[in-house]
Amino acid sequence: MPLDGLTLRFAVRDAQRLIGGRIDRATQPEKDMAVLLIRSDSRNVRLLMSASPAMARFHITDETFSNPPEAPMFCMLLRKHLIGGHIESIVQPDGDRAVCITVSGRDELGEPCQCELWLELMGRHSNLTLVRDGRIIDCIRHVSADMSRVRHMLPGLPFERPPRQDKLVLTEMTPDALAQRLSGQSGKLSDALLSAVTGLSPVSAREWALRLTGLSDASAADVDPMEIAVKACDFAGRIMTLSPPQLLIDEQGRRTDFFPFPYLSFPSERQEACPSLHEAMTRFYSLRDRTDRMQQKSASLRRTLKTMLERDEKKLTLLEDALREAADADKCRLYGELLSAQQHLVAKGMREVRLPNFYDEDNAPVSIPLDERLSPVQNAQRYFKRYRKALASRKTTAEQKELCLKEIELLENALFDLEQCETPDDLSDVRQALEAQGCLKPVPSAKRKKKVVSAPMRFLSSDGHLILAGKNSVQNERLTKGADGGDLWLHAKDMPGAHVILCLNGQPPTQEALMDAARVAAWYSKAHGVGVPVDYTFRKYVKKPGGTAPGFVTFTHHKTLLIHVTEAELPAIFT
Repeated sequence: MPLDGLTLRFAVRDAQRLIGGRIDRATQPEKDMAVLLIRSDSRNVRLLMSASPAMARFHITDETFSNPPEAPMFCMLLRKHLIGGHIESIVQPDGDRAVCITVSGRDELGEPCQCELWLELMGRHSNLTLVRDGRIIDCIRHVSADMSRVRHMLPGLPFERPPRQDKLVLTEMTPDALAQRLSGQSGKLSDALLSAVTGLSPVSAREWALRLTGLSDASAADVDPMEIAVKACDFAGRIMTLSPPQLLIDEQGRRTDFFPFPYLSFPSERQEACPSLHEAMTRFYSLRDRTDRMQQKSASLRRTLKTMLERDEKKLTLLEDALREAADADKCRLYGELLSAQQHLVAKGMREVRLPNFYDEDNAPVSIPLDERLSPVQNAQRYFKRYRKALASRKTTAEQKELCLKEIELLENALFDLEQCETPDDLSDVRQALEAQGCLKPVPSAKRKKKVVSAPMRFLSSDGHLILAGKNSVQNERLTKGADGGDLWLHAKDMPGAHVILCLNGQPPTQEALMDAARVAAWYSKAHGVGVPVDYTFRKYVKKPGGTAPGFVTFTHHKTLLIHVTEAELPAIFT
């Protein structure tokens, strides 16, 4: 779910331990995200603020980020006004989806000054704004008069706080005020609470209704408004004592949501406890956010590849039709030979003739279509010409079909590789492989960024063996080429997927390590872990044929495992 005001209250409480800390560094890994490195209690702590329309969030994180070669202007302003300053307060005004961080420092003349960093987490209206003396220094998302007639967000303008909703603030509401809001309401109690109390989302409102009445679908008309209001205020007063934070897991082991405390409205077996809310949020958002951003960055290349793939599939259909037509070559040769040998049975002007087939044991007659305008000799020559043309066409068409199939396989692998990309370097690897095969034009050297060798995924088996997995064809080739001959090599059978290396260091593979490596190969394949046959053999039996596409190998002495795996069953990530 989007980060609601209730969950944000817990995140703000976690972050308030940074009050008094010194801001040592500010980075902007993405255009709508900023990360502050804060020195607090002799420790360095990262505070993440994201104004992403889809995944706006605020929390402490242990995650590291790759930063652009040149810092954006907003990042430079954060560094100018915040670095060296101390955090005075972190508050959530009116219990809504907004956070204000007040930082005290000194201006260019060495005089004491204060800046405010406002994060608004409101879907497509999310924003991160740096404010000083009541005026906007800059914000991540500019909002001009053409974009909004209500609230303008531009450098130099007075800063206006987000408009307050006509709802009760969770920390300030009284039983009388809430009972008045609930009186006369119809429909579900959760909907009535949602419209009455600031900071609740539909999910948290259903949780409140369940805890107040014992029913998640209780009707507002069937309850006593004052009784519910008293219970709600009591629950609001002790809600911050509830713990621990939870991750919601679906049947496939994927993380679908997170809660600041166990939610009774969801099965307990689908909730996984976490040591802290910021860890739950990091685990929920990190992969999802990277995937979403890479989807955006790779969208143009994906469209290009899909267009090329559609073109090749149409071309393959035409080539197969041409091959079927070329399959008549032997028939044309037979007709020509029969006409040449039995000219005396054919007369000019005939449209068809039945001649004995002396190649057949029974001499069965064959019907041969004729051009009545041509003589028997000319008809025979016409069939011989068609035979030679079909023979040549069959050879060239078969070669073209083989090339077309190879390009289709390359494009399908590239599309699969795009789904595995986590960093711009991974995306660069995919483009590099396509350029090497002539599918894409090389990027001019003036525009090409300095190449950084991307790293494969690293896992640790249950018995301590290192498992490496490539995220694309270039990584697959680099990983397989650099592996020791005694390491174990694994790959999903007959489908795009990661090359997986189980590092053995000269030791025989254990059953636990083999199964963990097979689970990685099955999960990072096109089948995504559902009934995946996984081939495995020693690296010394894997060969790279010359002139083939990146990641293409042949192998022998292999065995096959059938693997079913969910994300929760993958071995631990090794960093």
